Amino acid sequence: MLSSRLLAFASLAPLALVAACGSSPPSASNGETMIYASSARTASSVASCLEDRLSRVRTARDGNTTRMSVGSSSNASYFVTLTPSGSGSVIRVVHGTAESSDPPEEEMRFAVARCTT
Repeated sequence: MLSSRLLAFASLAPLALVAACGSSPPSASNGETMIYASSARTASSVASCLEDRLSRVRTARDGNTTRMSVGSSSNASYFVTLTPSGSGSVIRVVHGTAESSDPPEEEMRFAVARCTT
């Protein structure tokens, strides 16, 4: 009896693993932080990289802090804050209040990952 349960469980384990690998991470709700990370790259280097990788990016500098909005100029999908920290920078990305994600959240996450490493 016990061995048949173990056998049944073992046969379902690969399906659970495949389902977990194929699922996407939960999306951040509007106004919530979706990415908070530190990088060895400077804030200006990260900002320049994001401007190259993403379309419709507007950048403003406020002292040492760089603020970026990504998406529609009237209703941005994402807000990025880059702050110098020690020998690098801290990156915070907040999902805006826009109904759509432009660019898609996966593309935004990929760009941030590429630009912070």
